[in-house]
Amino acid sequence: MSEVVLRVAKESDAADMLALYAPYVIQTTVSSEYEPPTLEEFLGRMRTYGERLPWLVCTIDGEVVGYGYASPHRTRAAYQWSVETSIYVAQEWHRHGIAGAIYAALFELLAMQGYYNIYVGITSPNERSMKFHKAMGFIISGAYQESMYKFGQWRDVLWMGKILRPHEGEPQPTVPFPEIQDSPLVARALRQAEQRIHL
Repeated sequence: MSEVVLRVAKESDAADMLALYAPYVIQTTVSSEYEPPTLEEFLGRMRTYGERLPWLVCTIDGEVVGYGYASPHRTRAAYQWSVETSIYVAQEWHRHGIAGAIYAALFELLAMQGYYNIYVGITSPNERSMKFHKAMGFIISGAYQESMYKFGQWRDVLWMGKILRPHEGEPQPTVPFPEIQDSPLVARALRQAEQRIHL
């Protein structure tokens, strides 16, 4: 039986994660980049965002088949309780529940940290991604019309959002993910999310 593991990403995973991401840049409009980042650039993103937010990786028999992370949603102080997310799964591993498992874990971990809102930008058209995000509890928040130019065409970017916790009272400062990542609560959330993956 194959070994499925959902865990916190390490810097040693960066090359495999980048190899998984590069086809999304080169072949699709899922990524807004024109060229894949260098390994050093990719590591820089992991280090910068990872100071406060989780990066997760899914492996099957030791092979990286998917990863996801949260990044800040704008940088001004009043937005500090909102994040954006990105999830990428190897093409041959679509429809095995990997993206859903990564999202399920991120929802739990971000709520533990004290975040309230999670957003995702979807290059239009992408009906499959919209249906998936609706199934994960996201609702349409708005759109940036013709805001992205790739492969010789202007494209809309649809934004979807999900509330992680009730907006009641004054929010407390969020907890940096490294401060909780070794806790039993995080381990339990990862194991529970892992159960969503089917081979």
